[in-house]
Amino acid sequence: MTKTKPESGLGKIADFLGQLQQRNIPKVNEKASVSEILDTFVESDHSRIVYVVDDQERLKGIISLGNLIRHVFFLYHDTVVDSSHLISMAVSETAKDFMLEKIFFALTSDDVESVLKRMIKRNIKEIAILDDQKKIIADCTMIDLLKHYKDTKGRNLS
Repeated sequence: MTKTKPESGLGKIADFLGQLQQRNIPKVNEKASVSEILDTFVESDHSRIVYVVDDQERLKGIISLGNLIRHVFFLYHDTVVDSSHLISMAVSETAKDFMLEKIFFALTSDDVESVLKRMIKRNIKEIAILDDQKKIIADCTMIDLLKHYKDTKGRNLS
């Protein structure tokens, strides 16, 4: 007889989507200028990431707030920062030039608990949720997951 791990009761990402607040997903086309990226960050009320998409709206990478700050304010960084990296960022003209391509995302078929564990393991605070064509249909923050956990399990926390 094999033992199976009991269900966490947190459900699938697809079910969790209905609980997420309707909000604008901060995204730009990979050809977007630094000014457009900056505007997208400023207009986002919940995210510290801008998602970079191609012409078919498929996720290609991310730009973190920290990466944008290093780009916009590169002259203010310490000299101990790798100058070749700063120079490449300073001459970047589009989102594709300085986006991070190694990205973490969730699919609607994923278990909420497995996504949560991966986010904790990698110290990630927000992710994109993709459909089967790699198009962003939502984004999810750790705060969203805390609310979901409280709604699902929180009754027993008191």
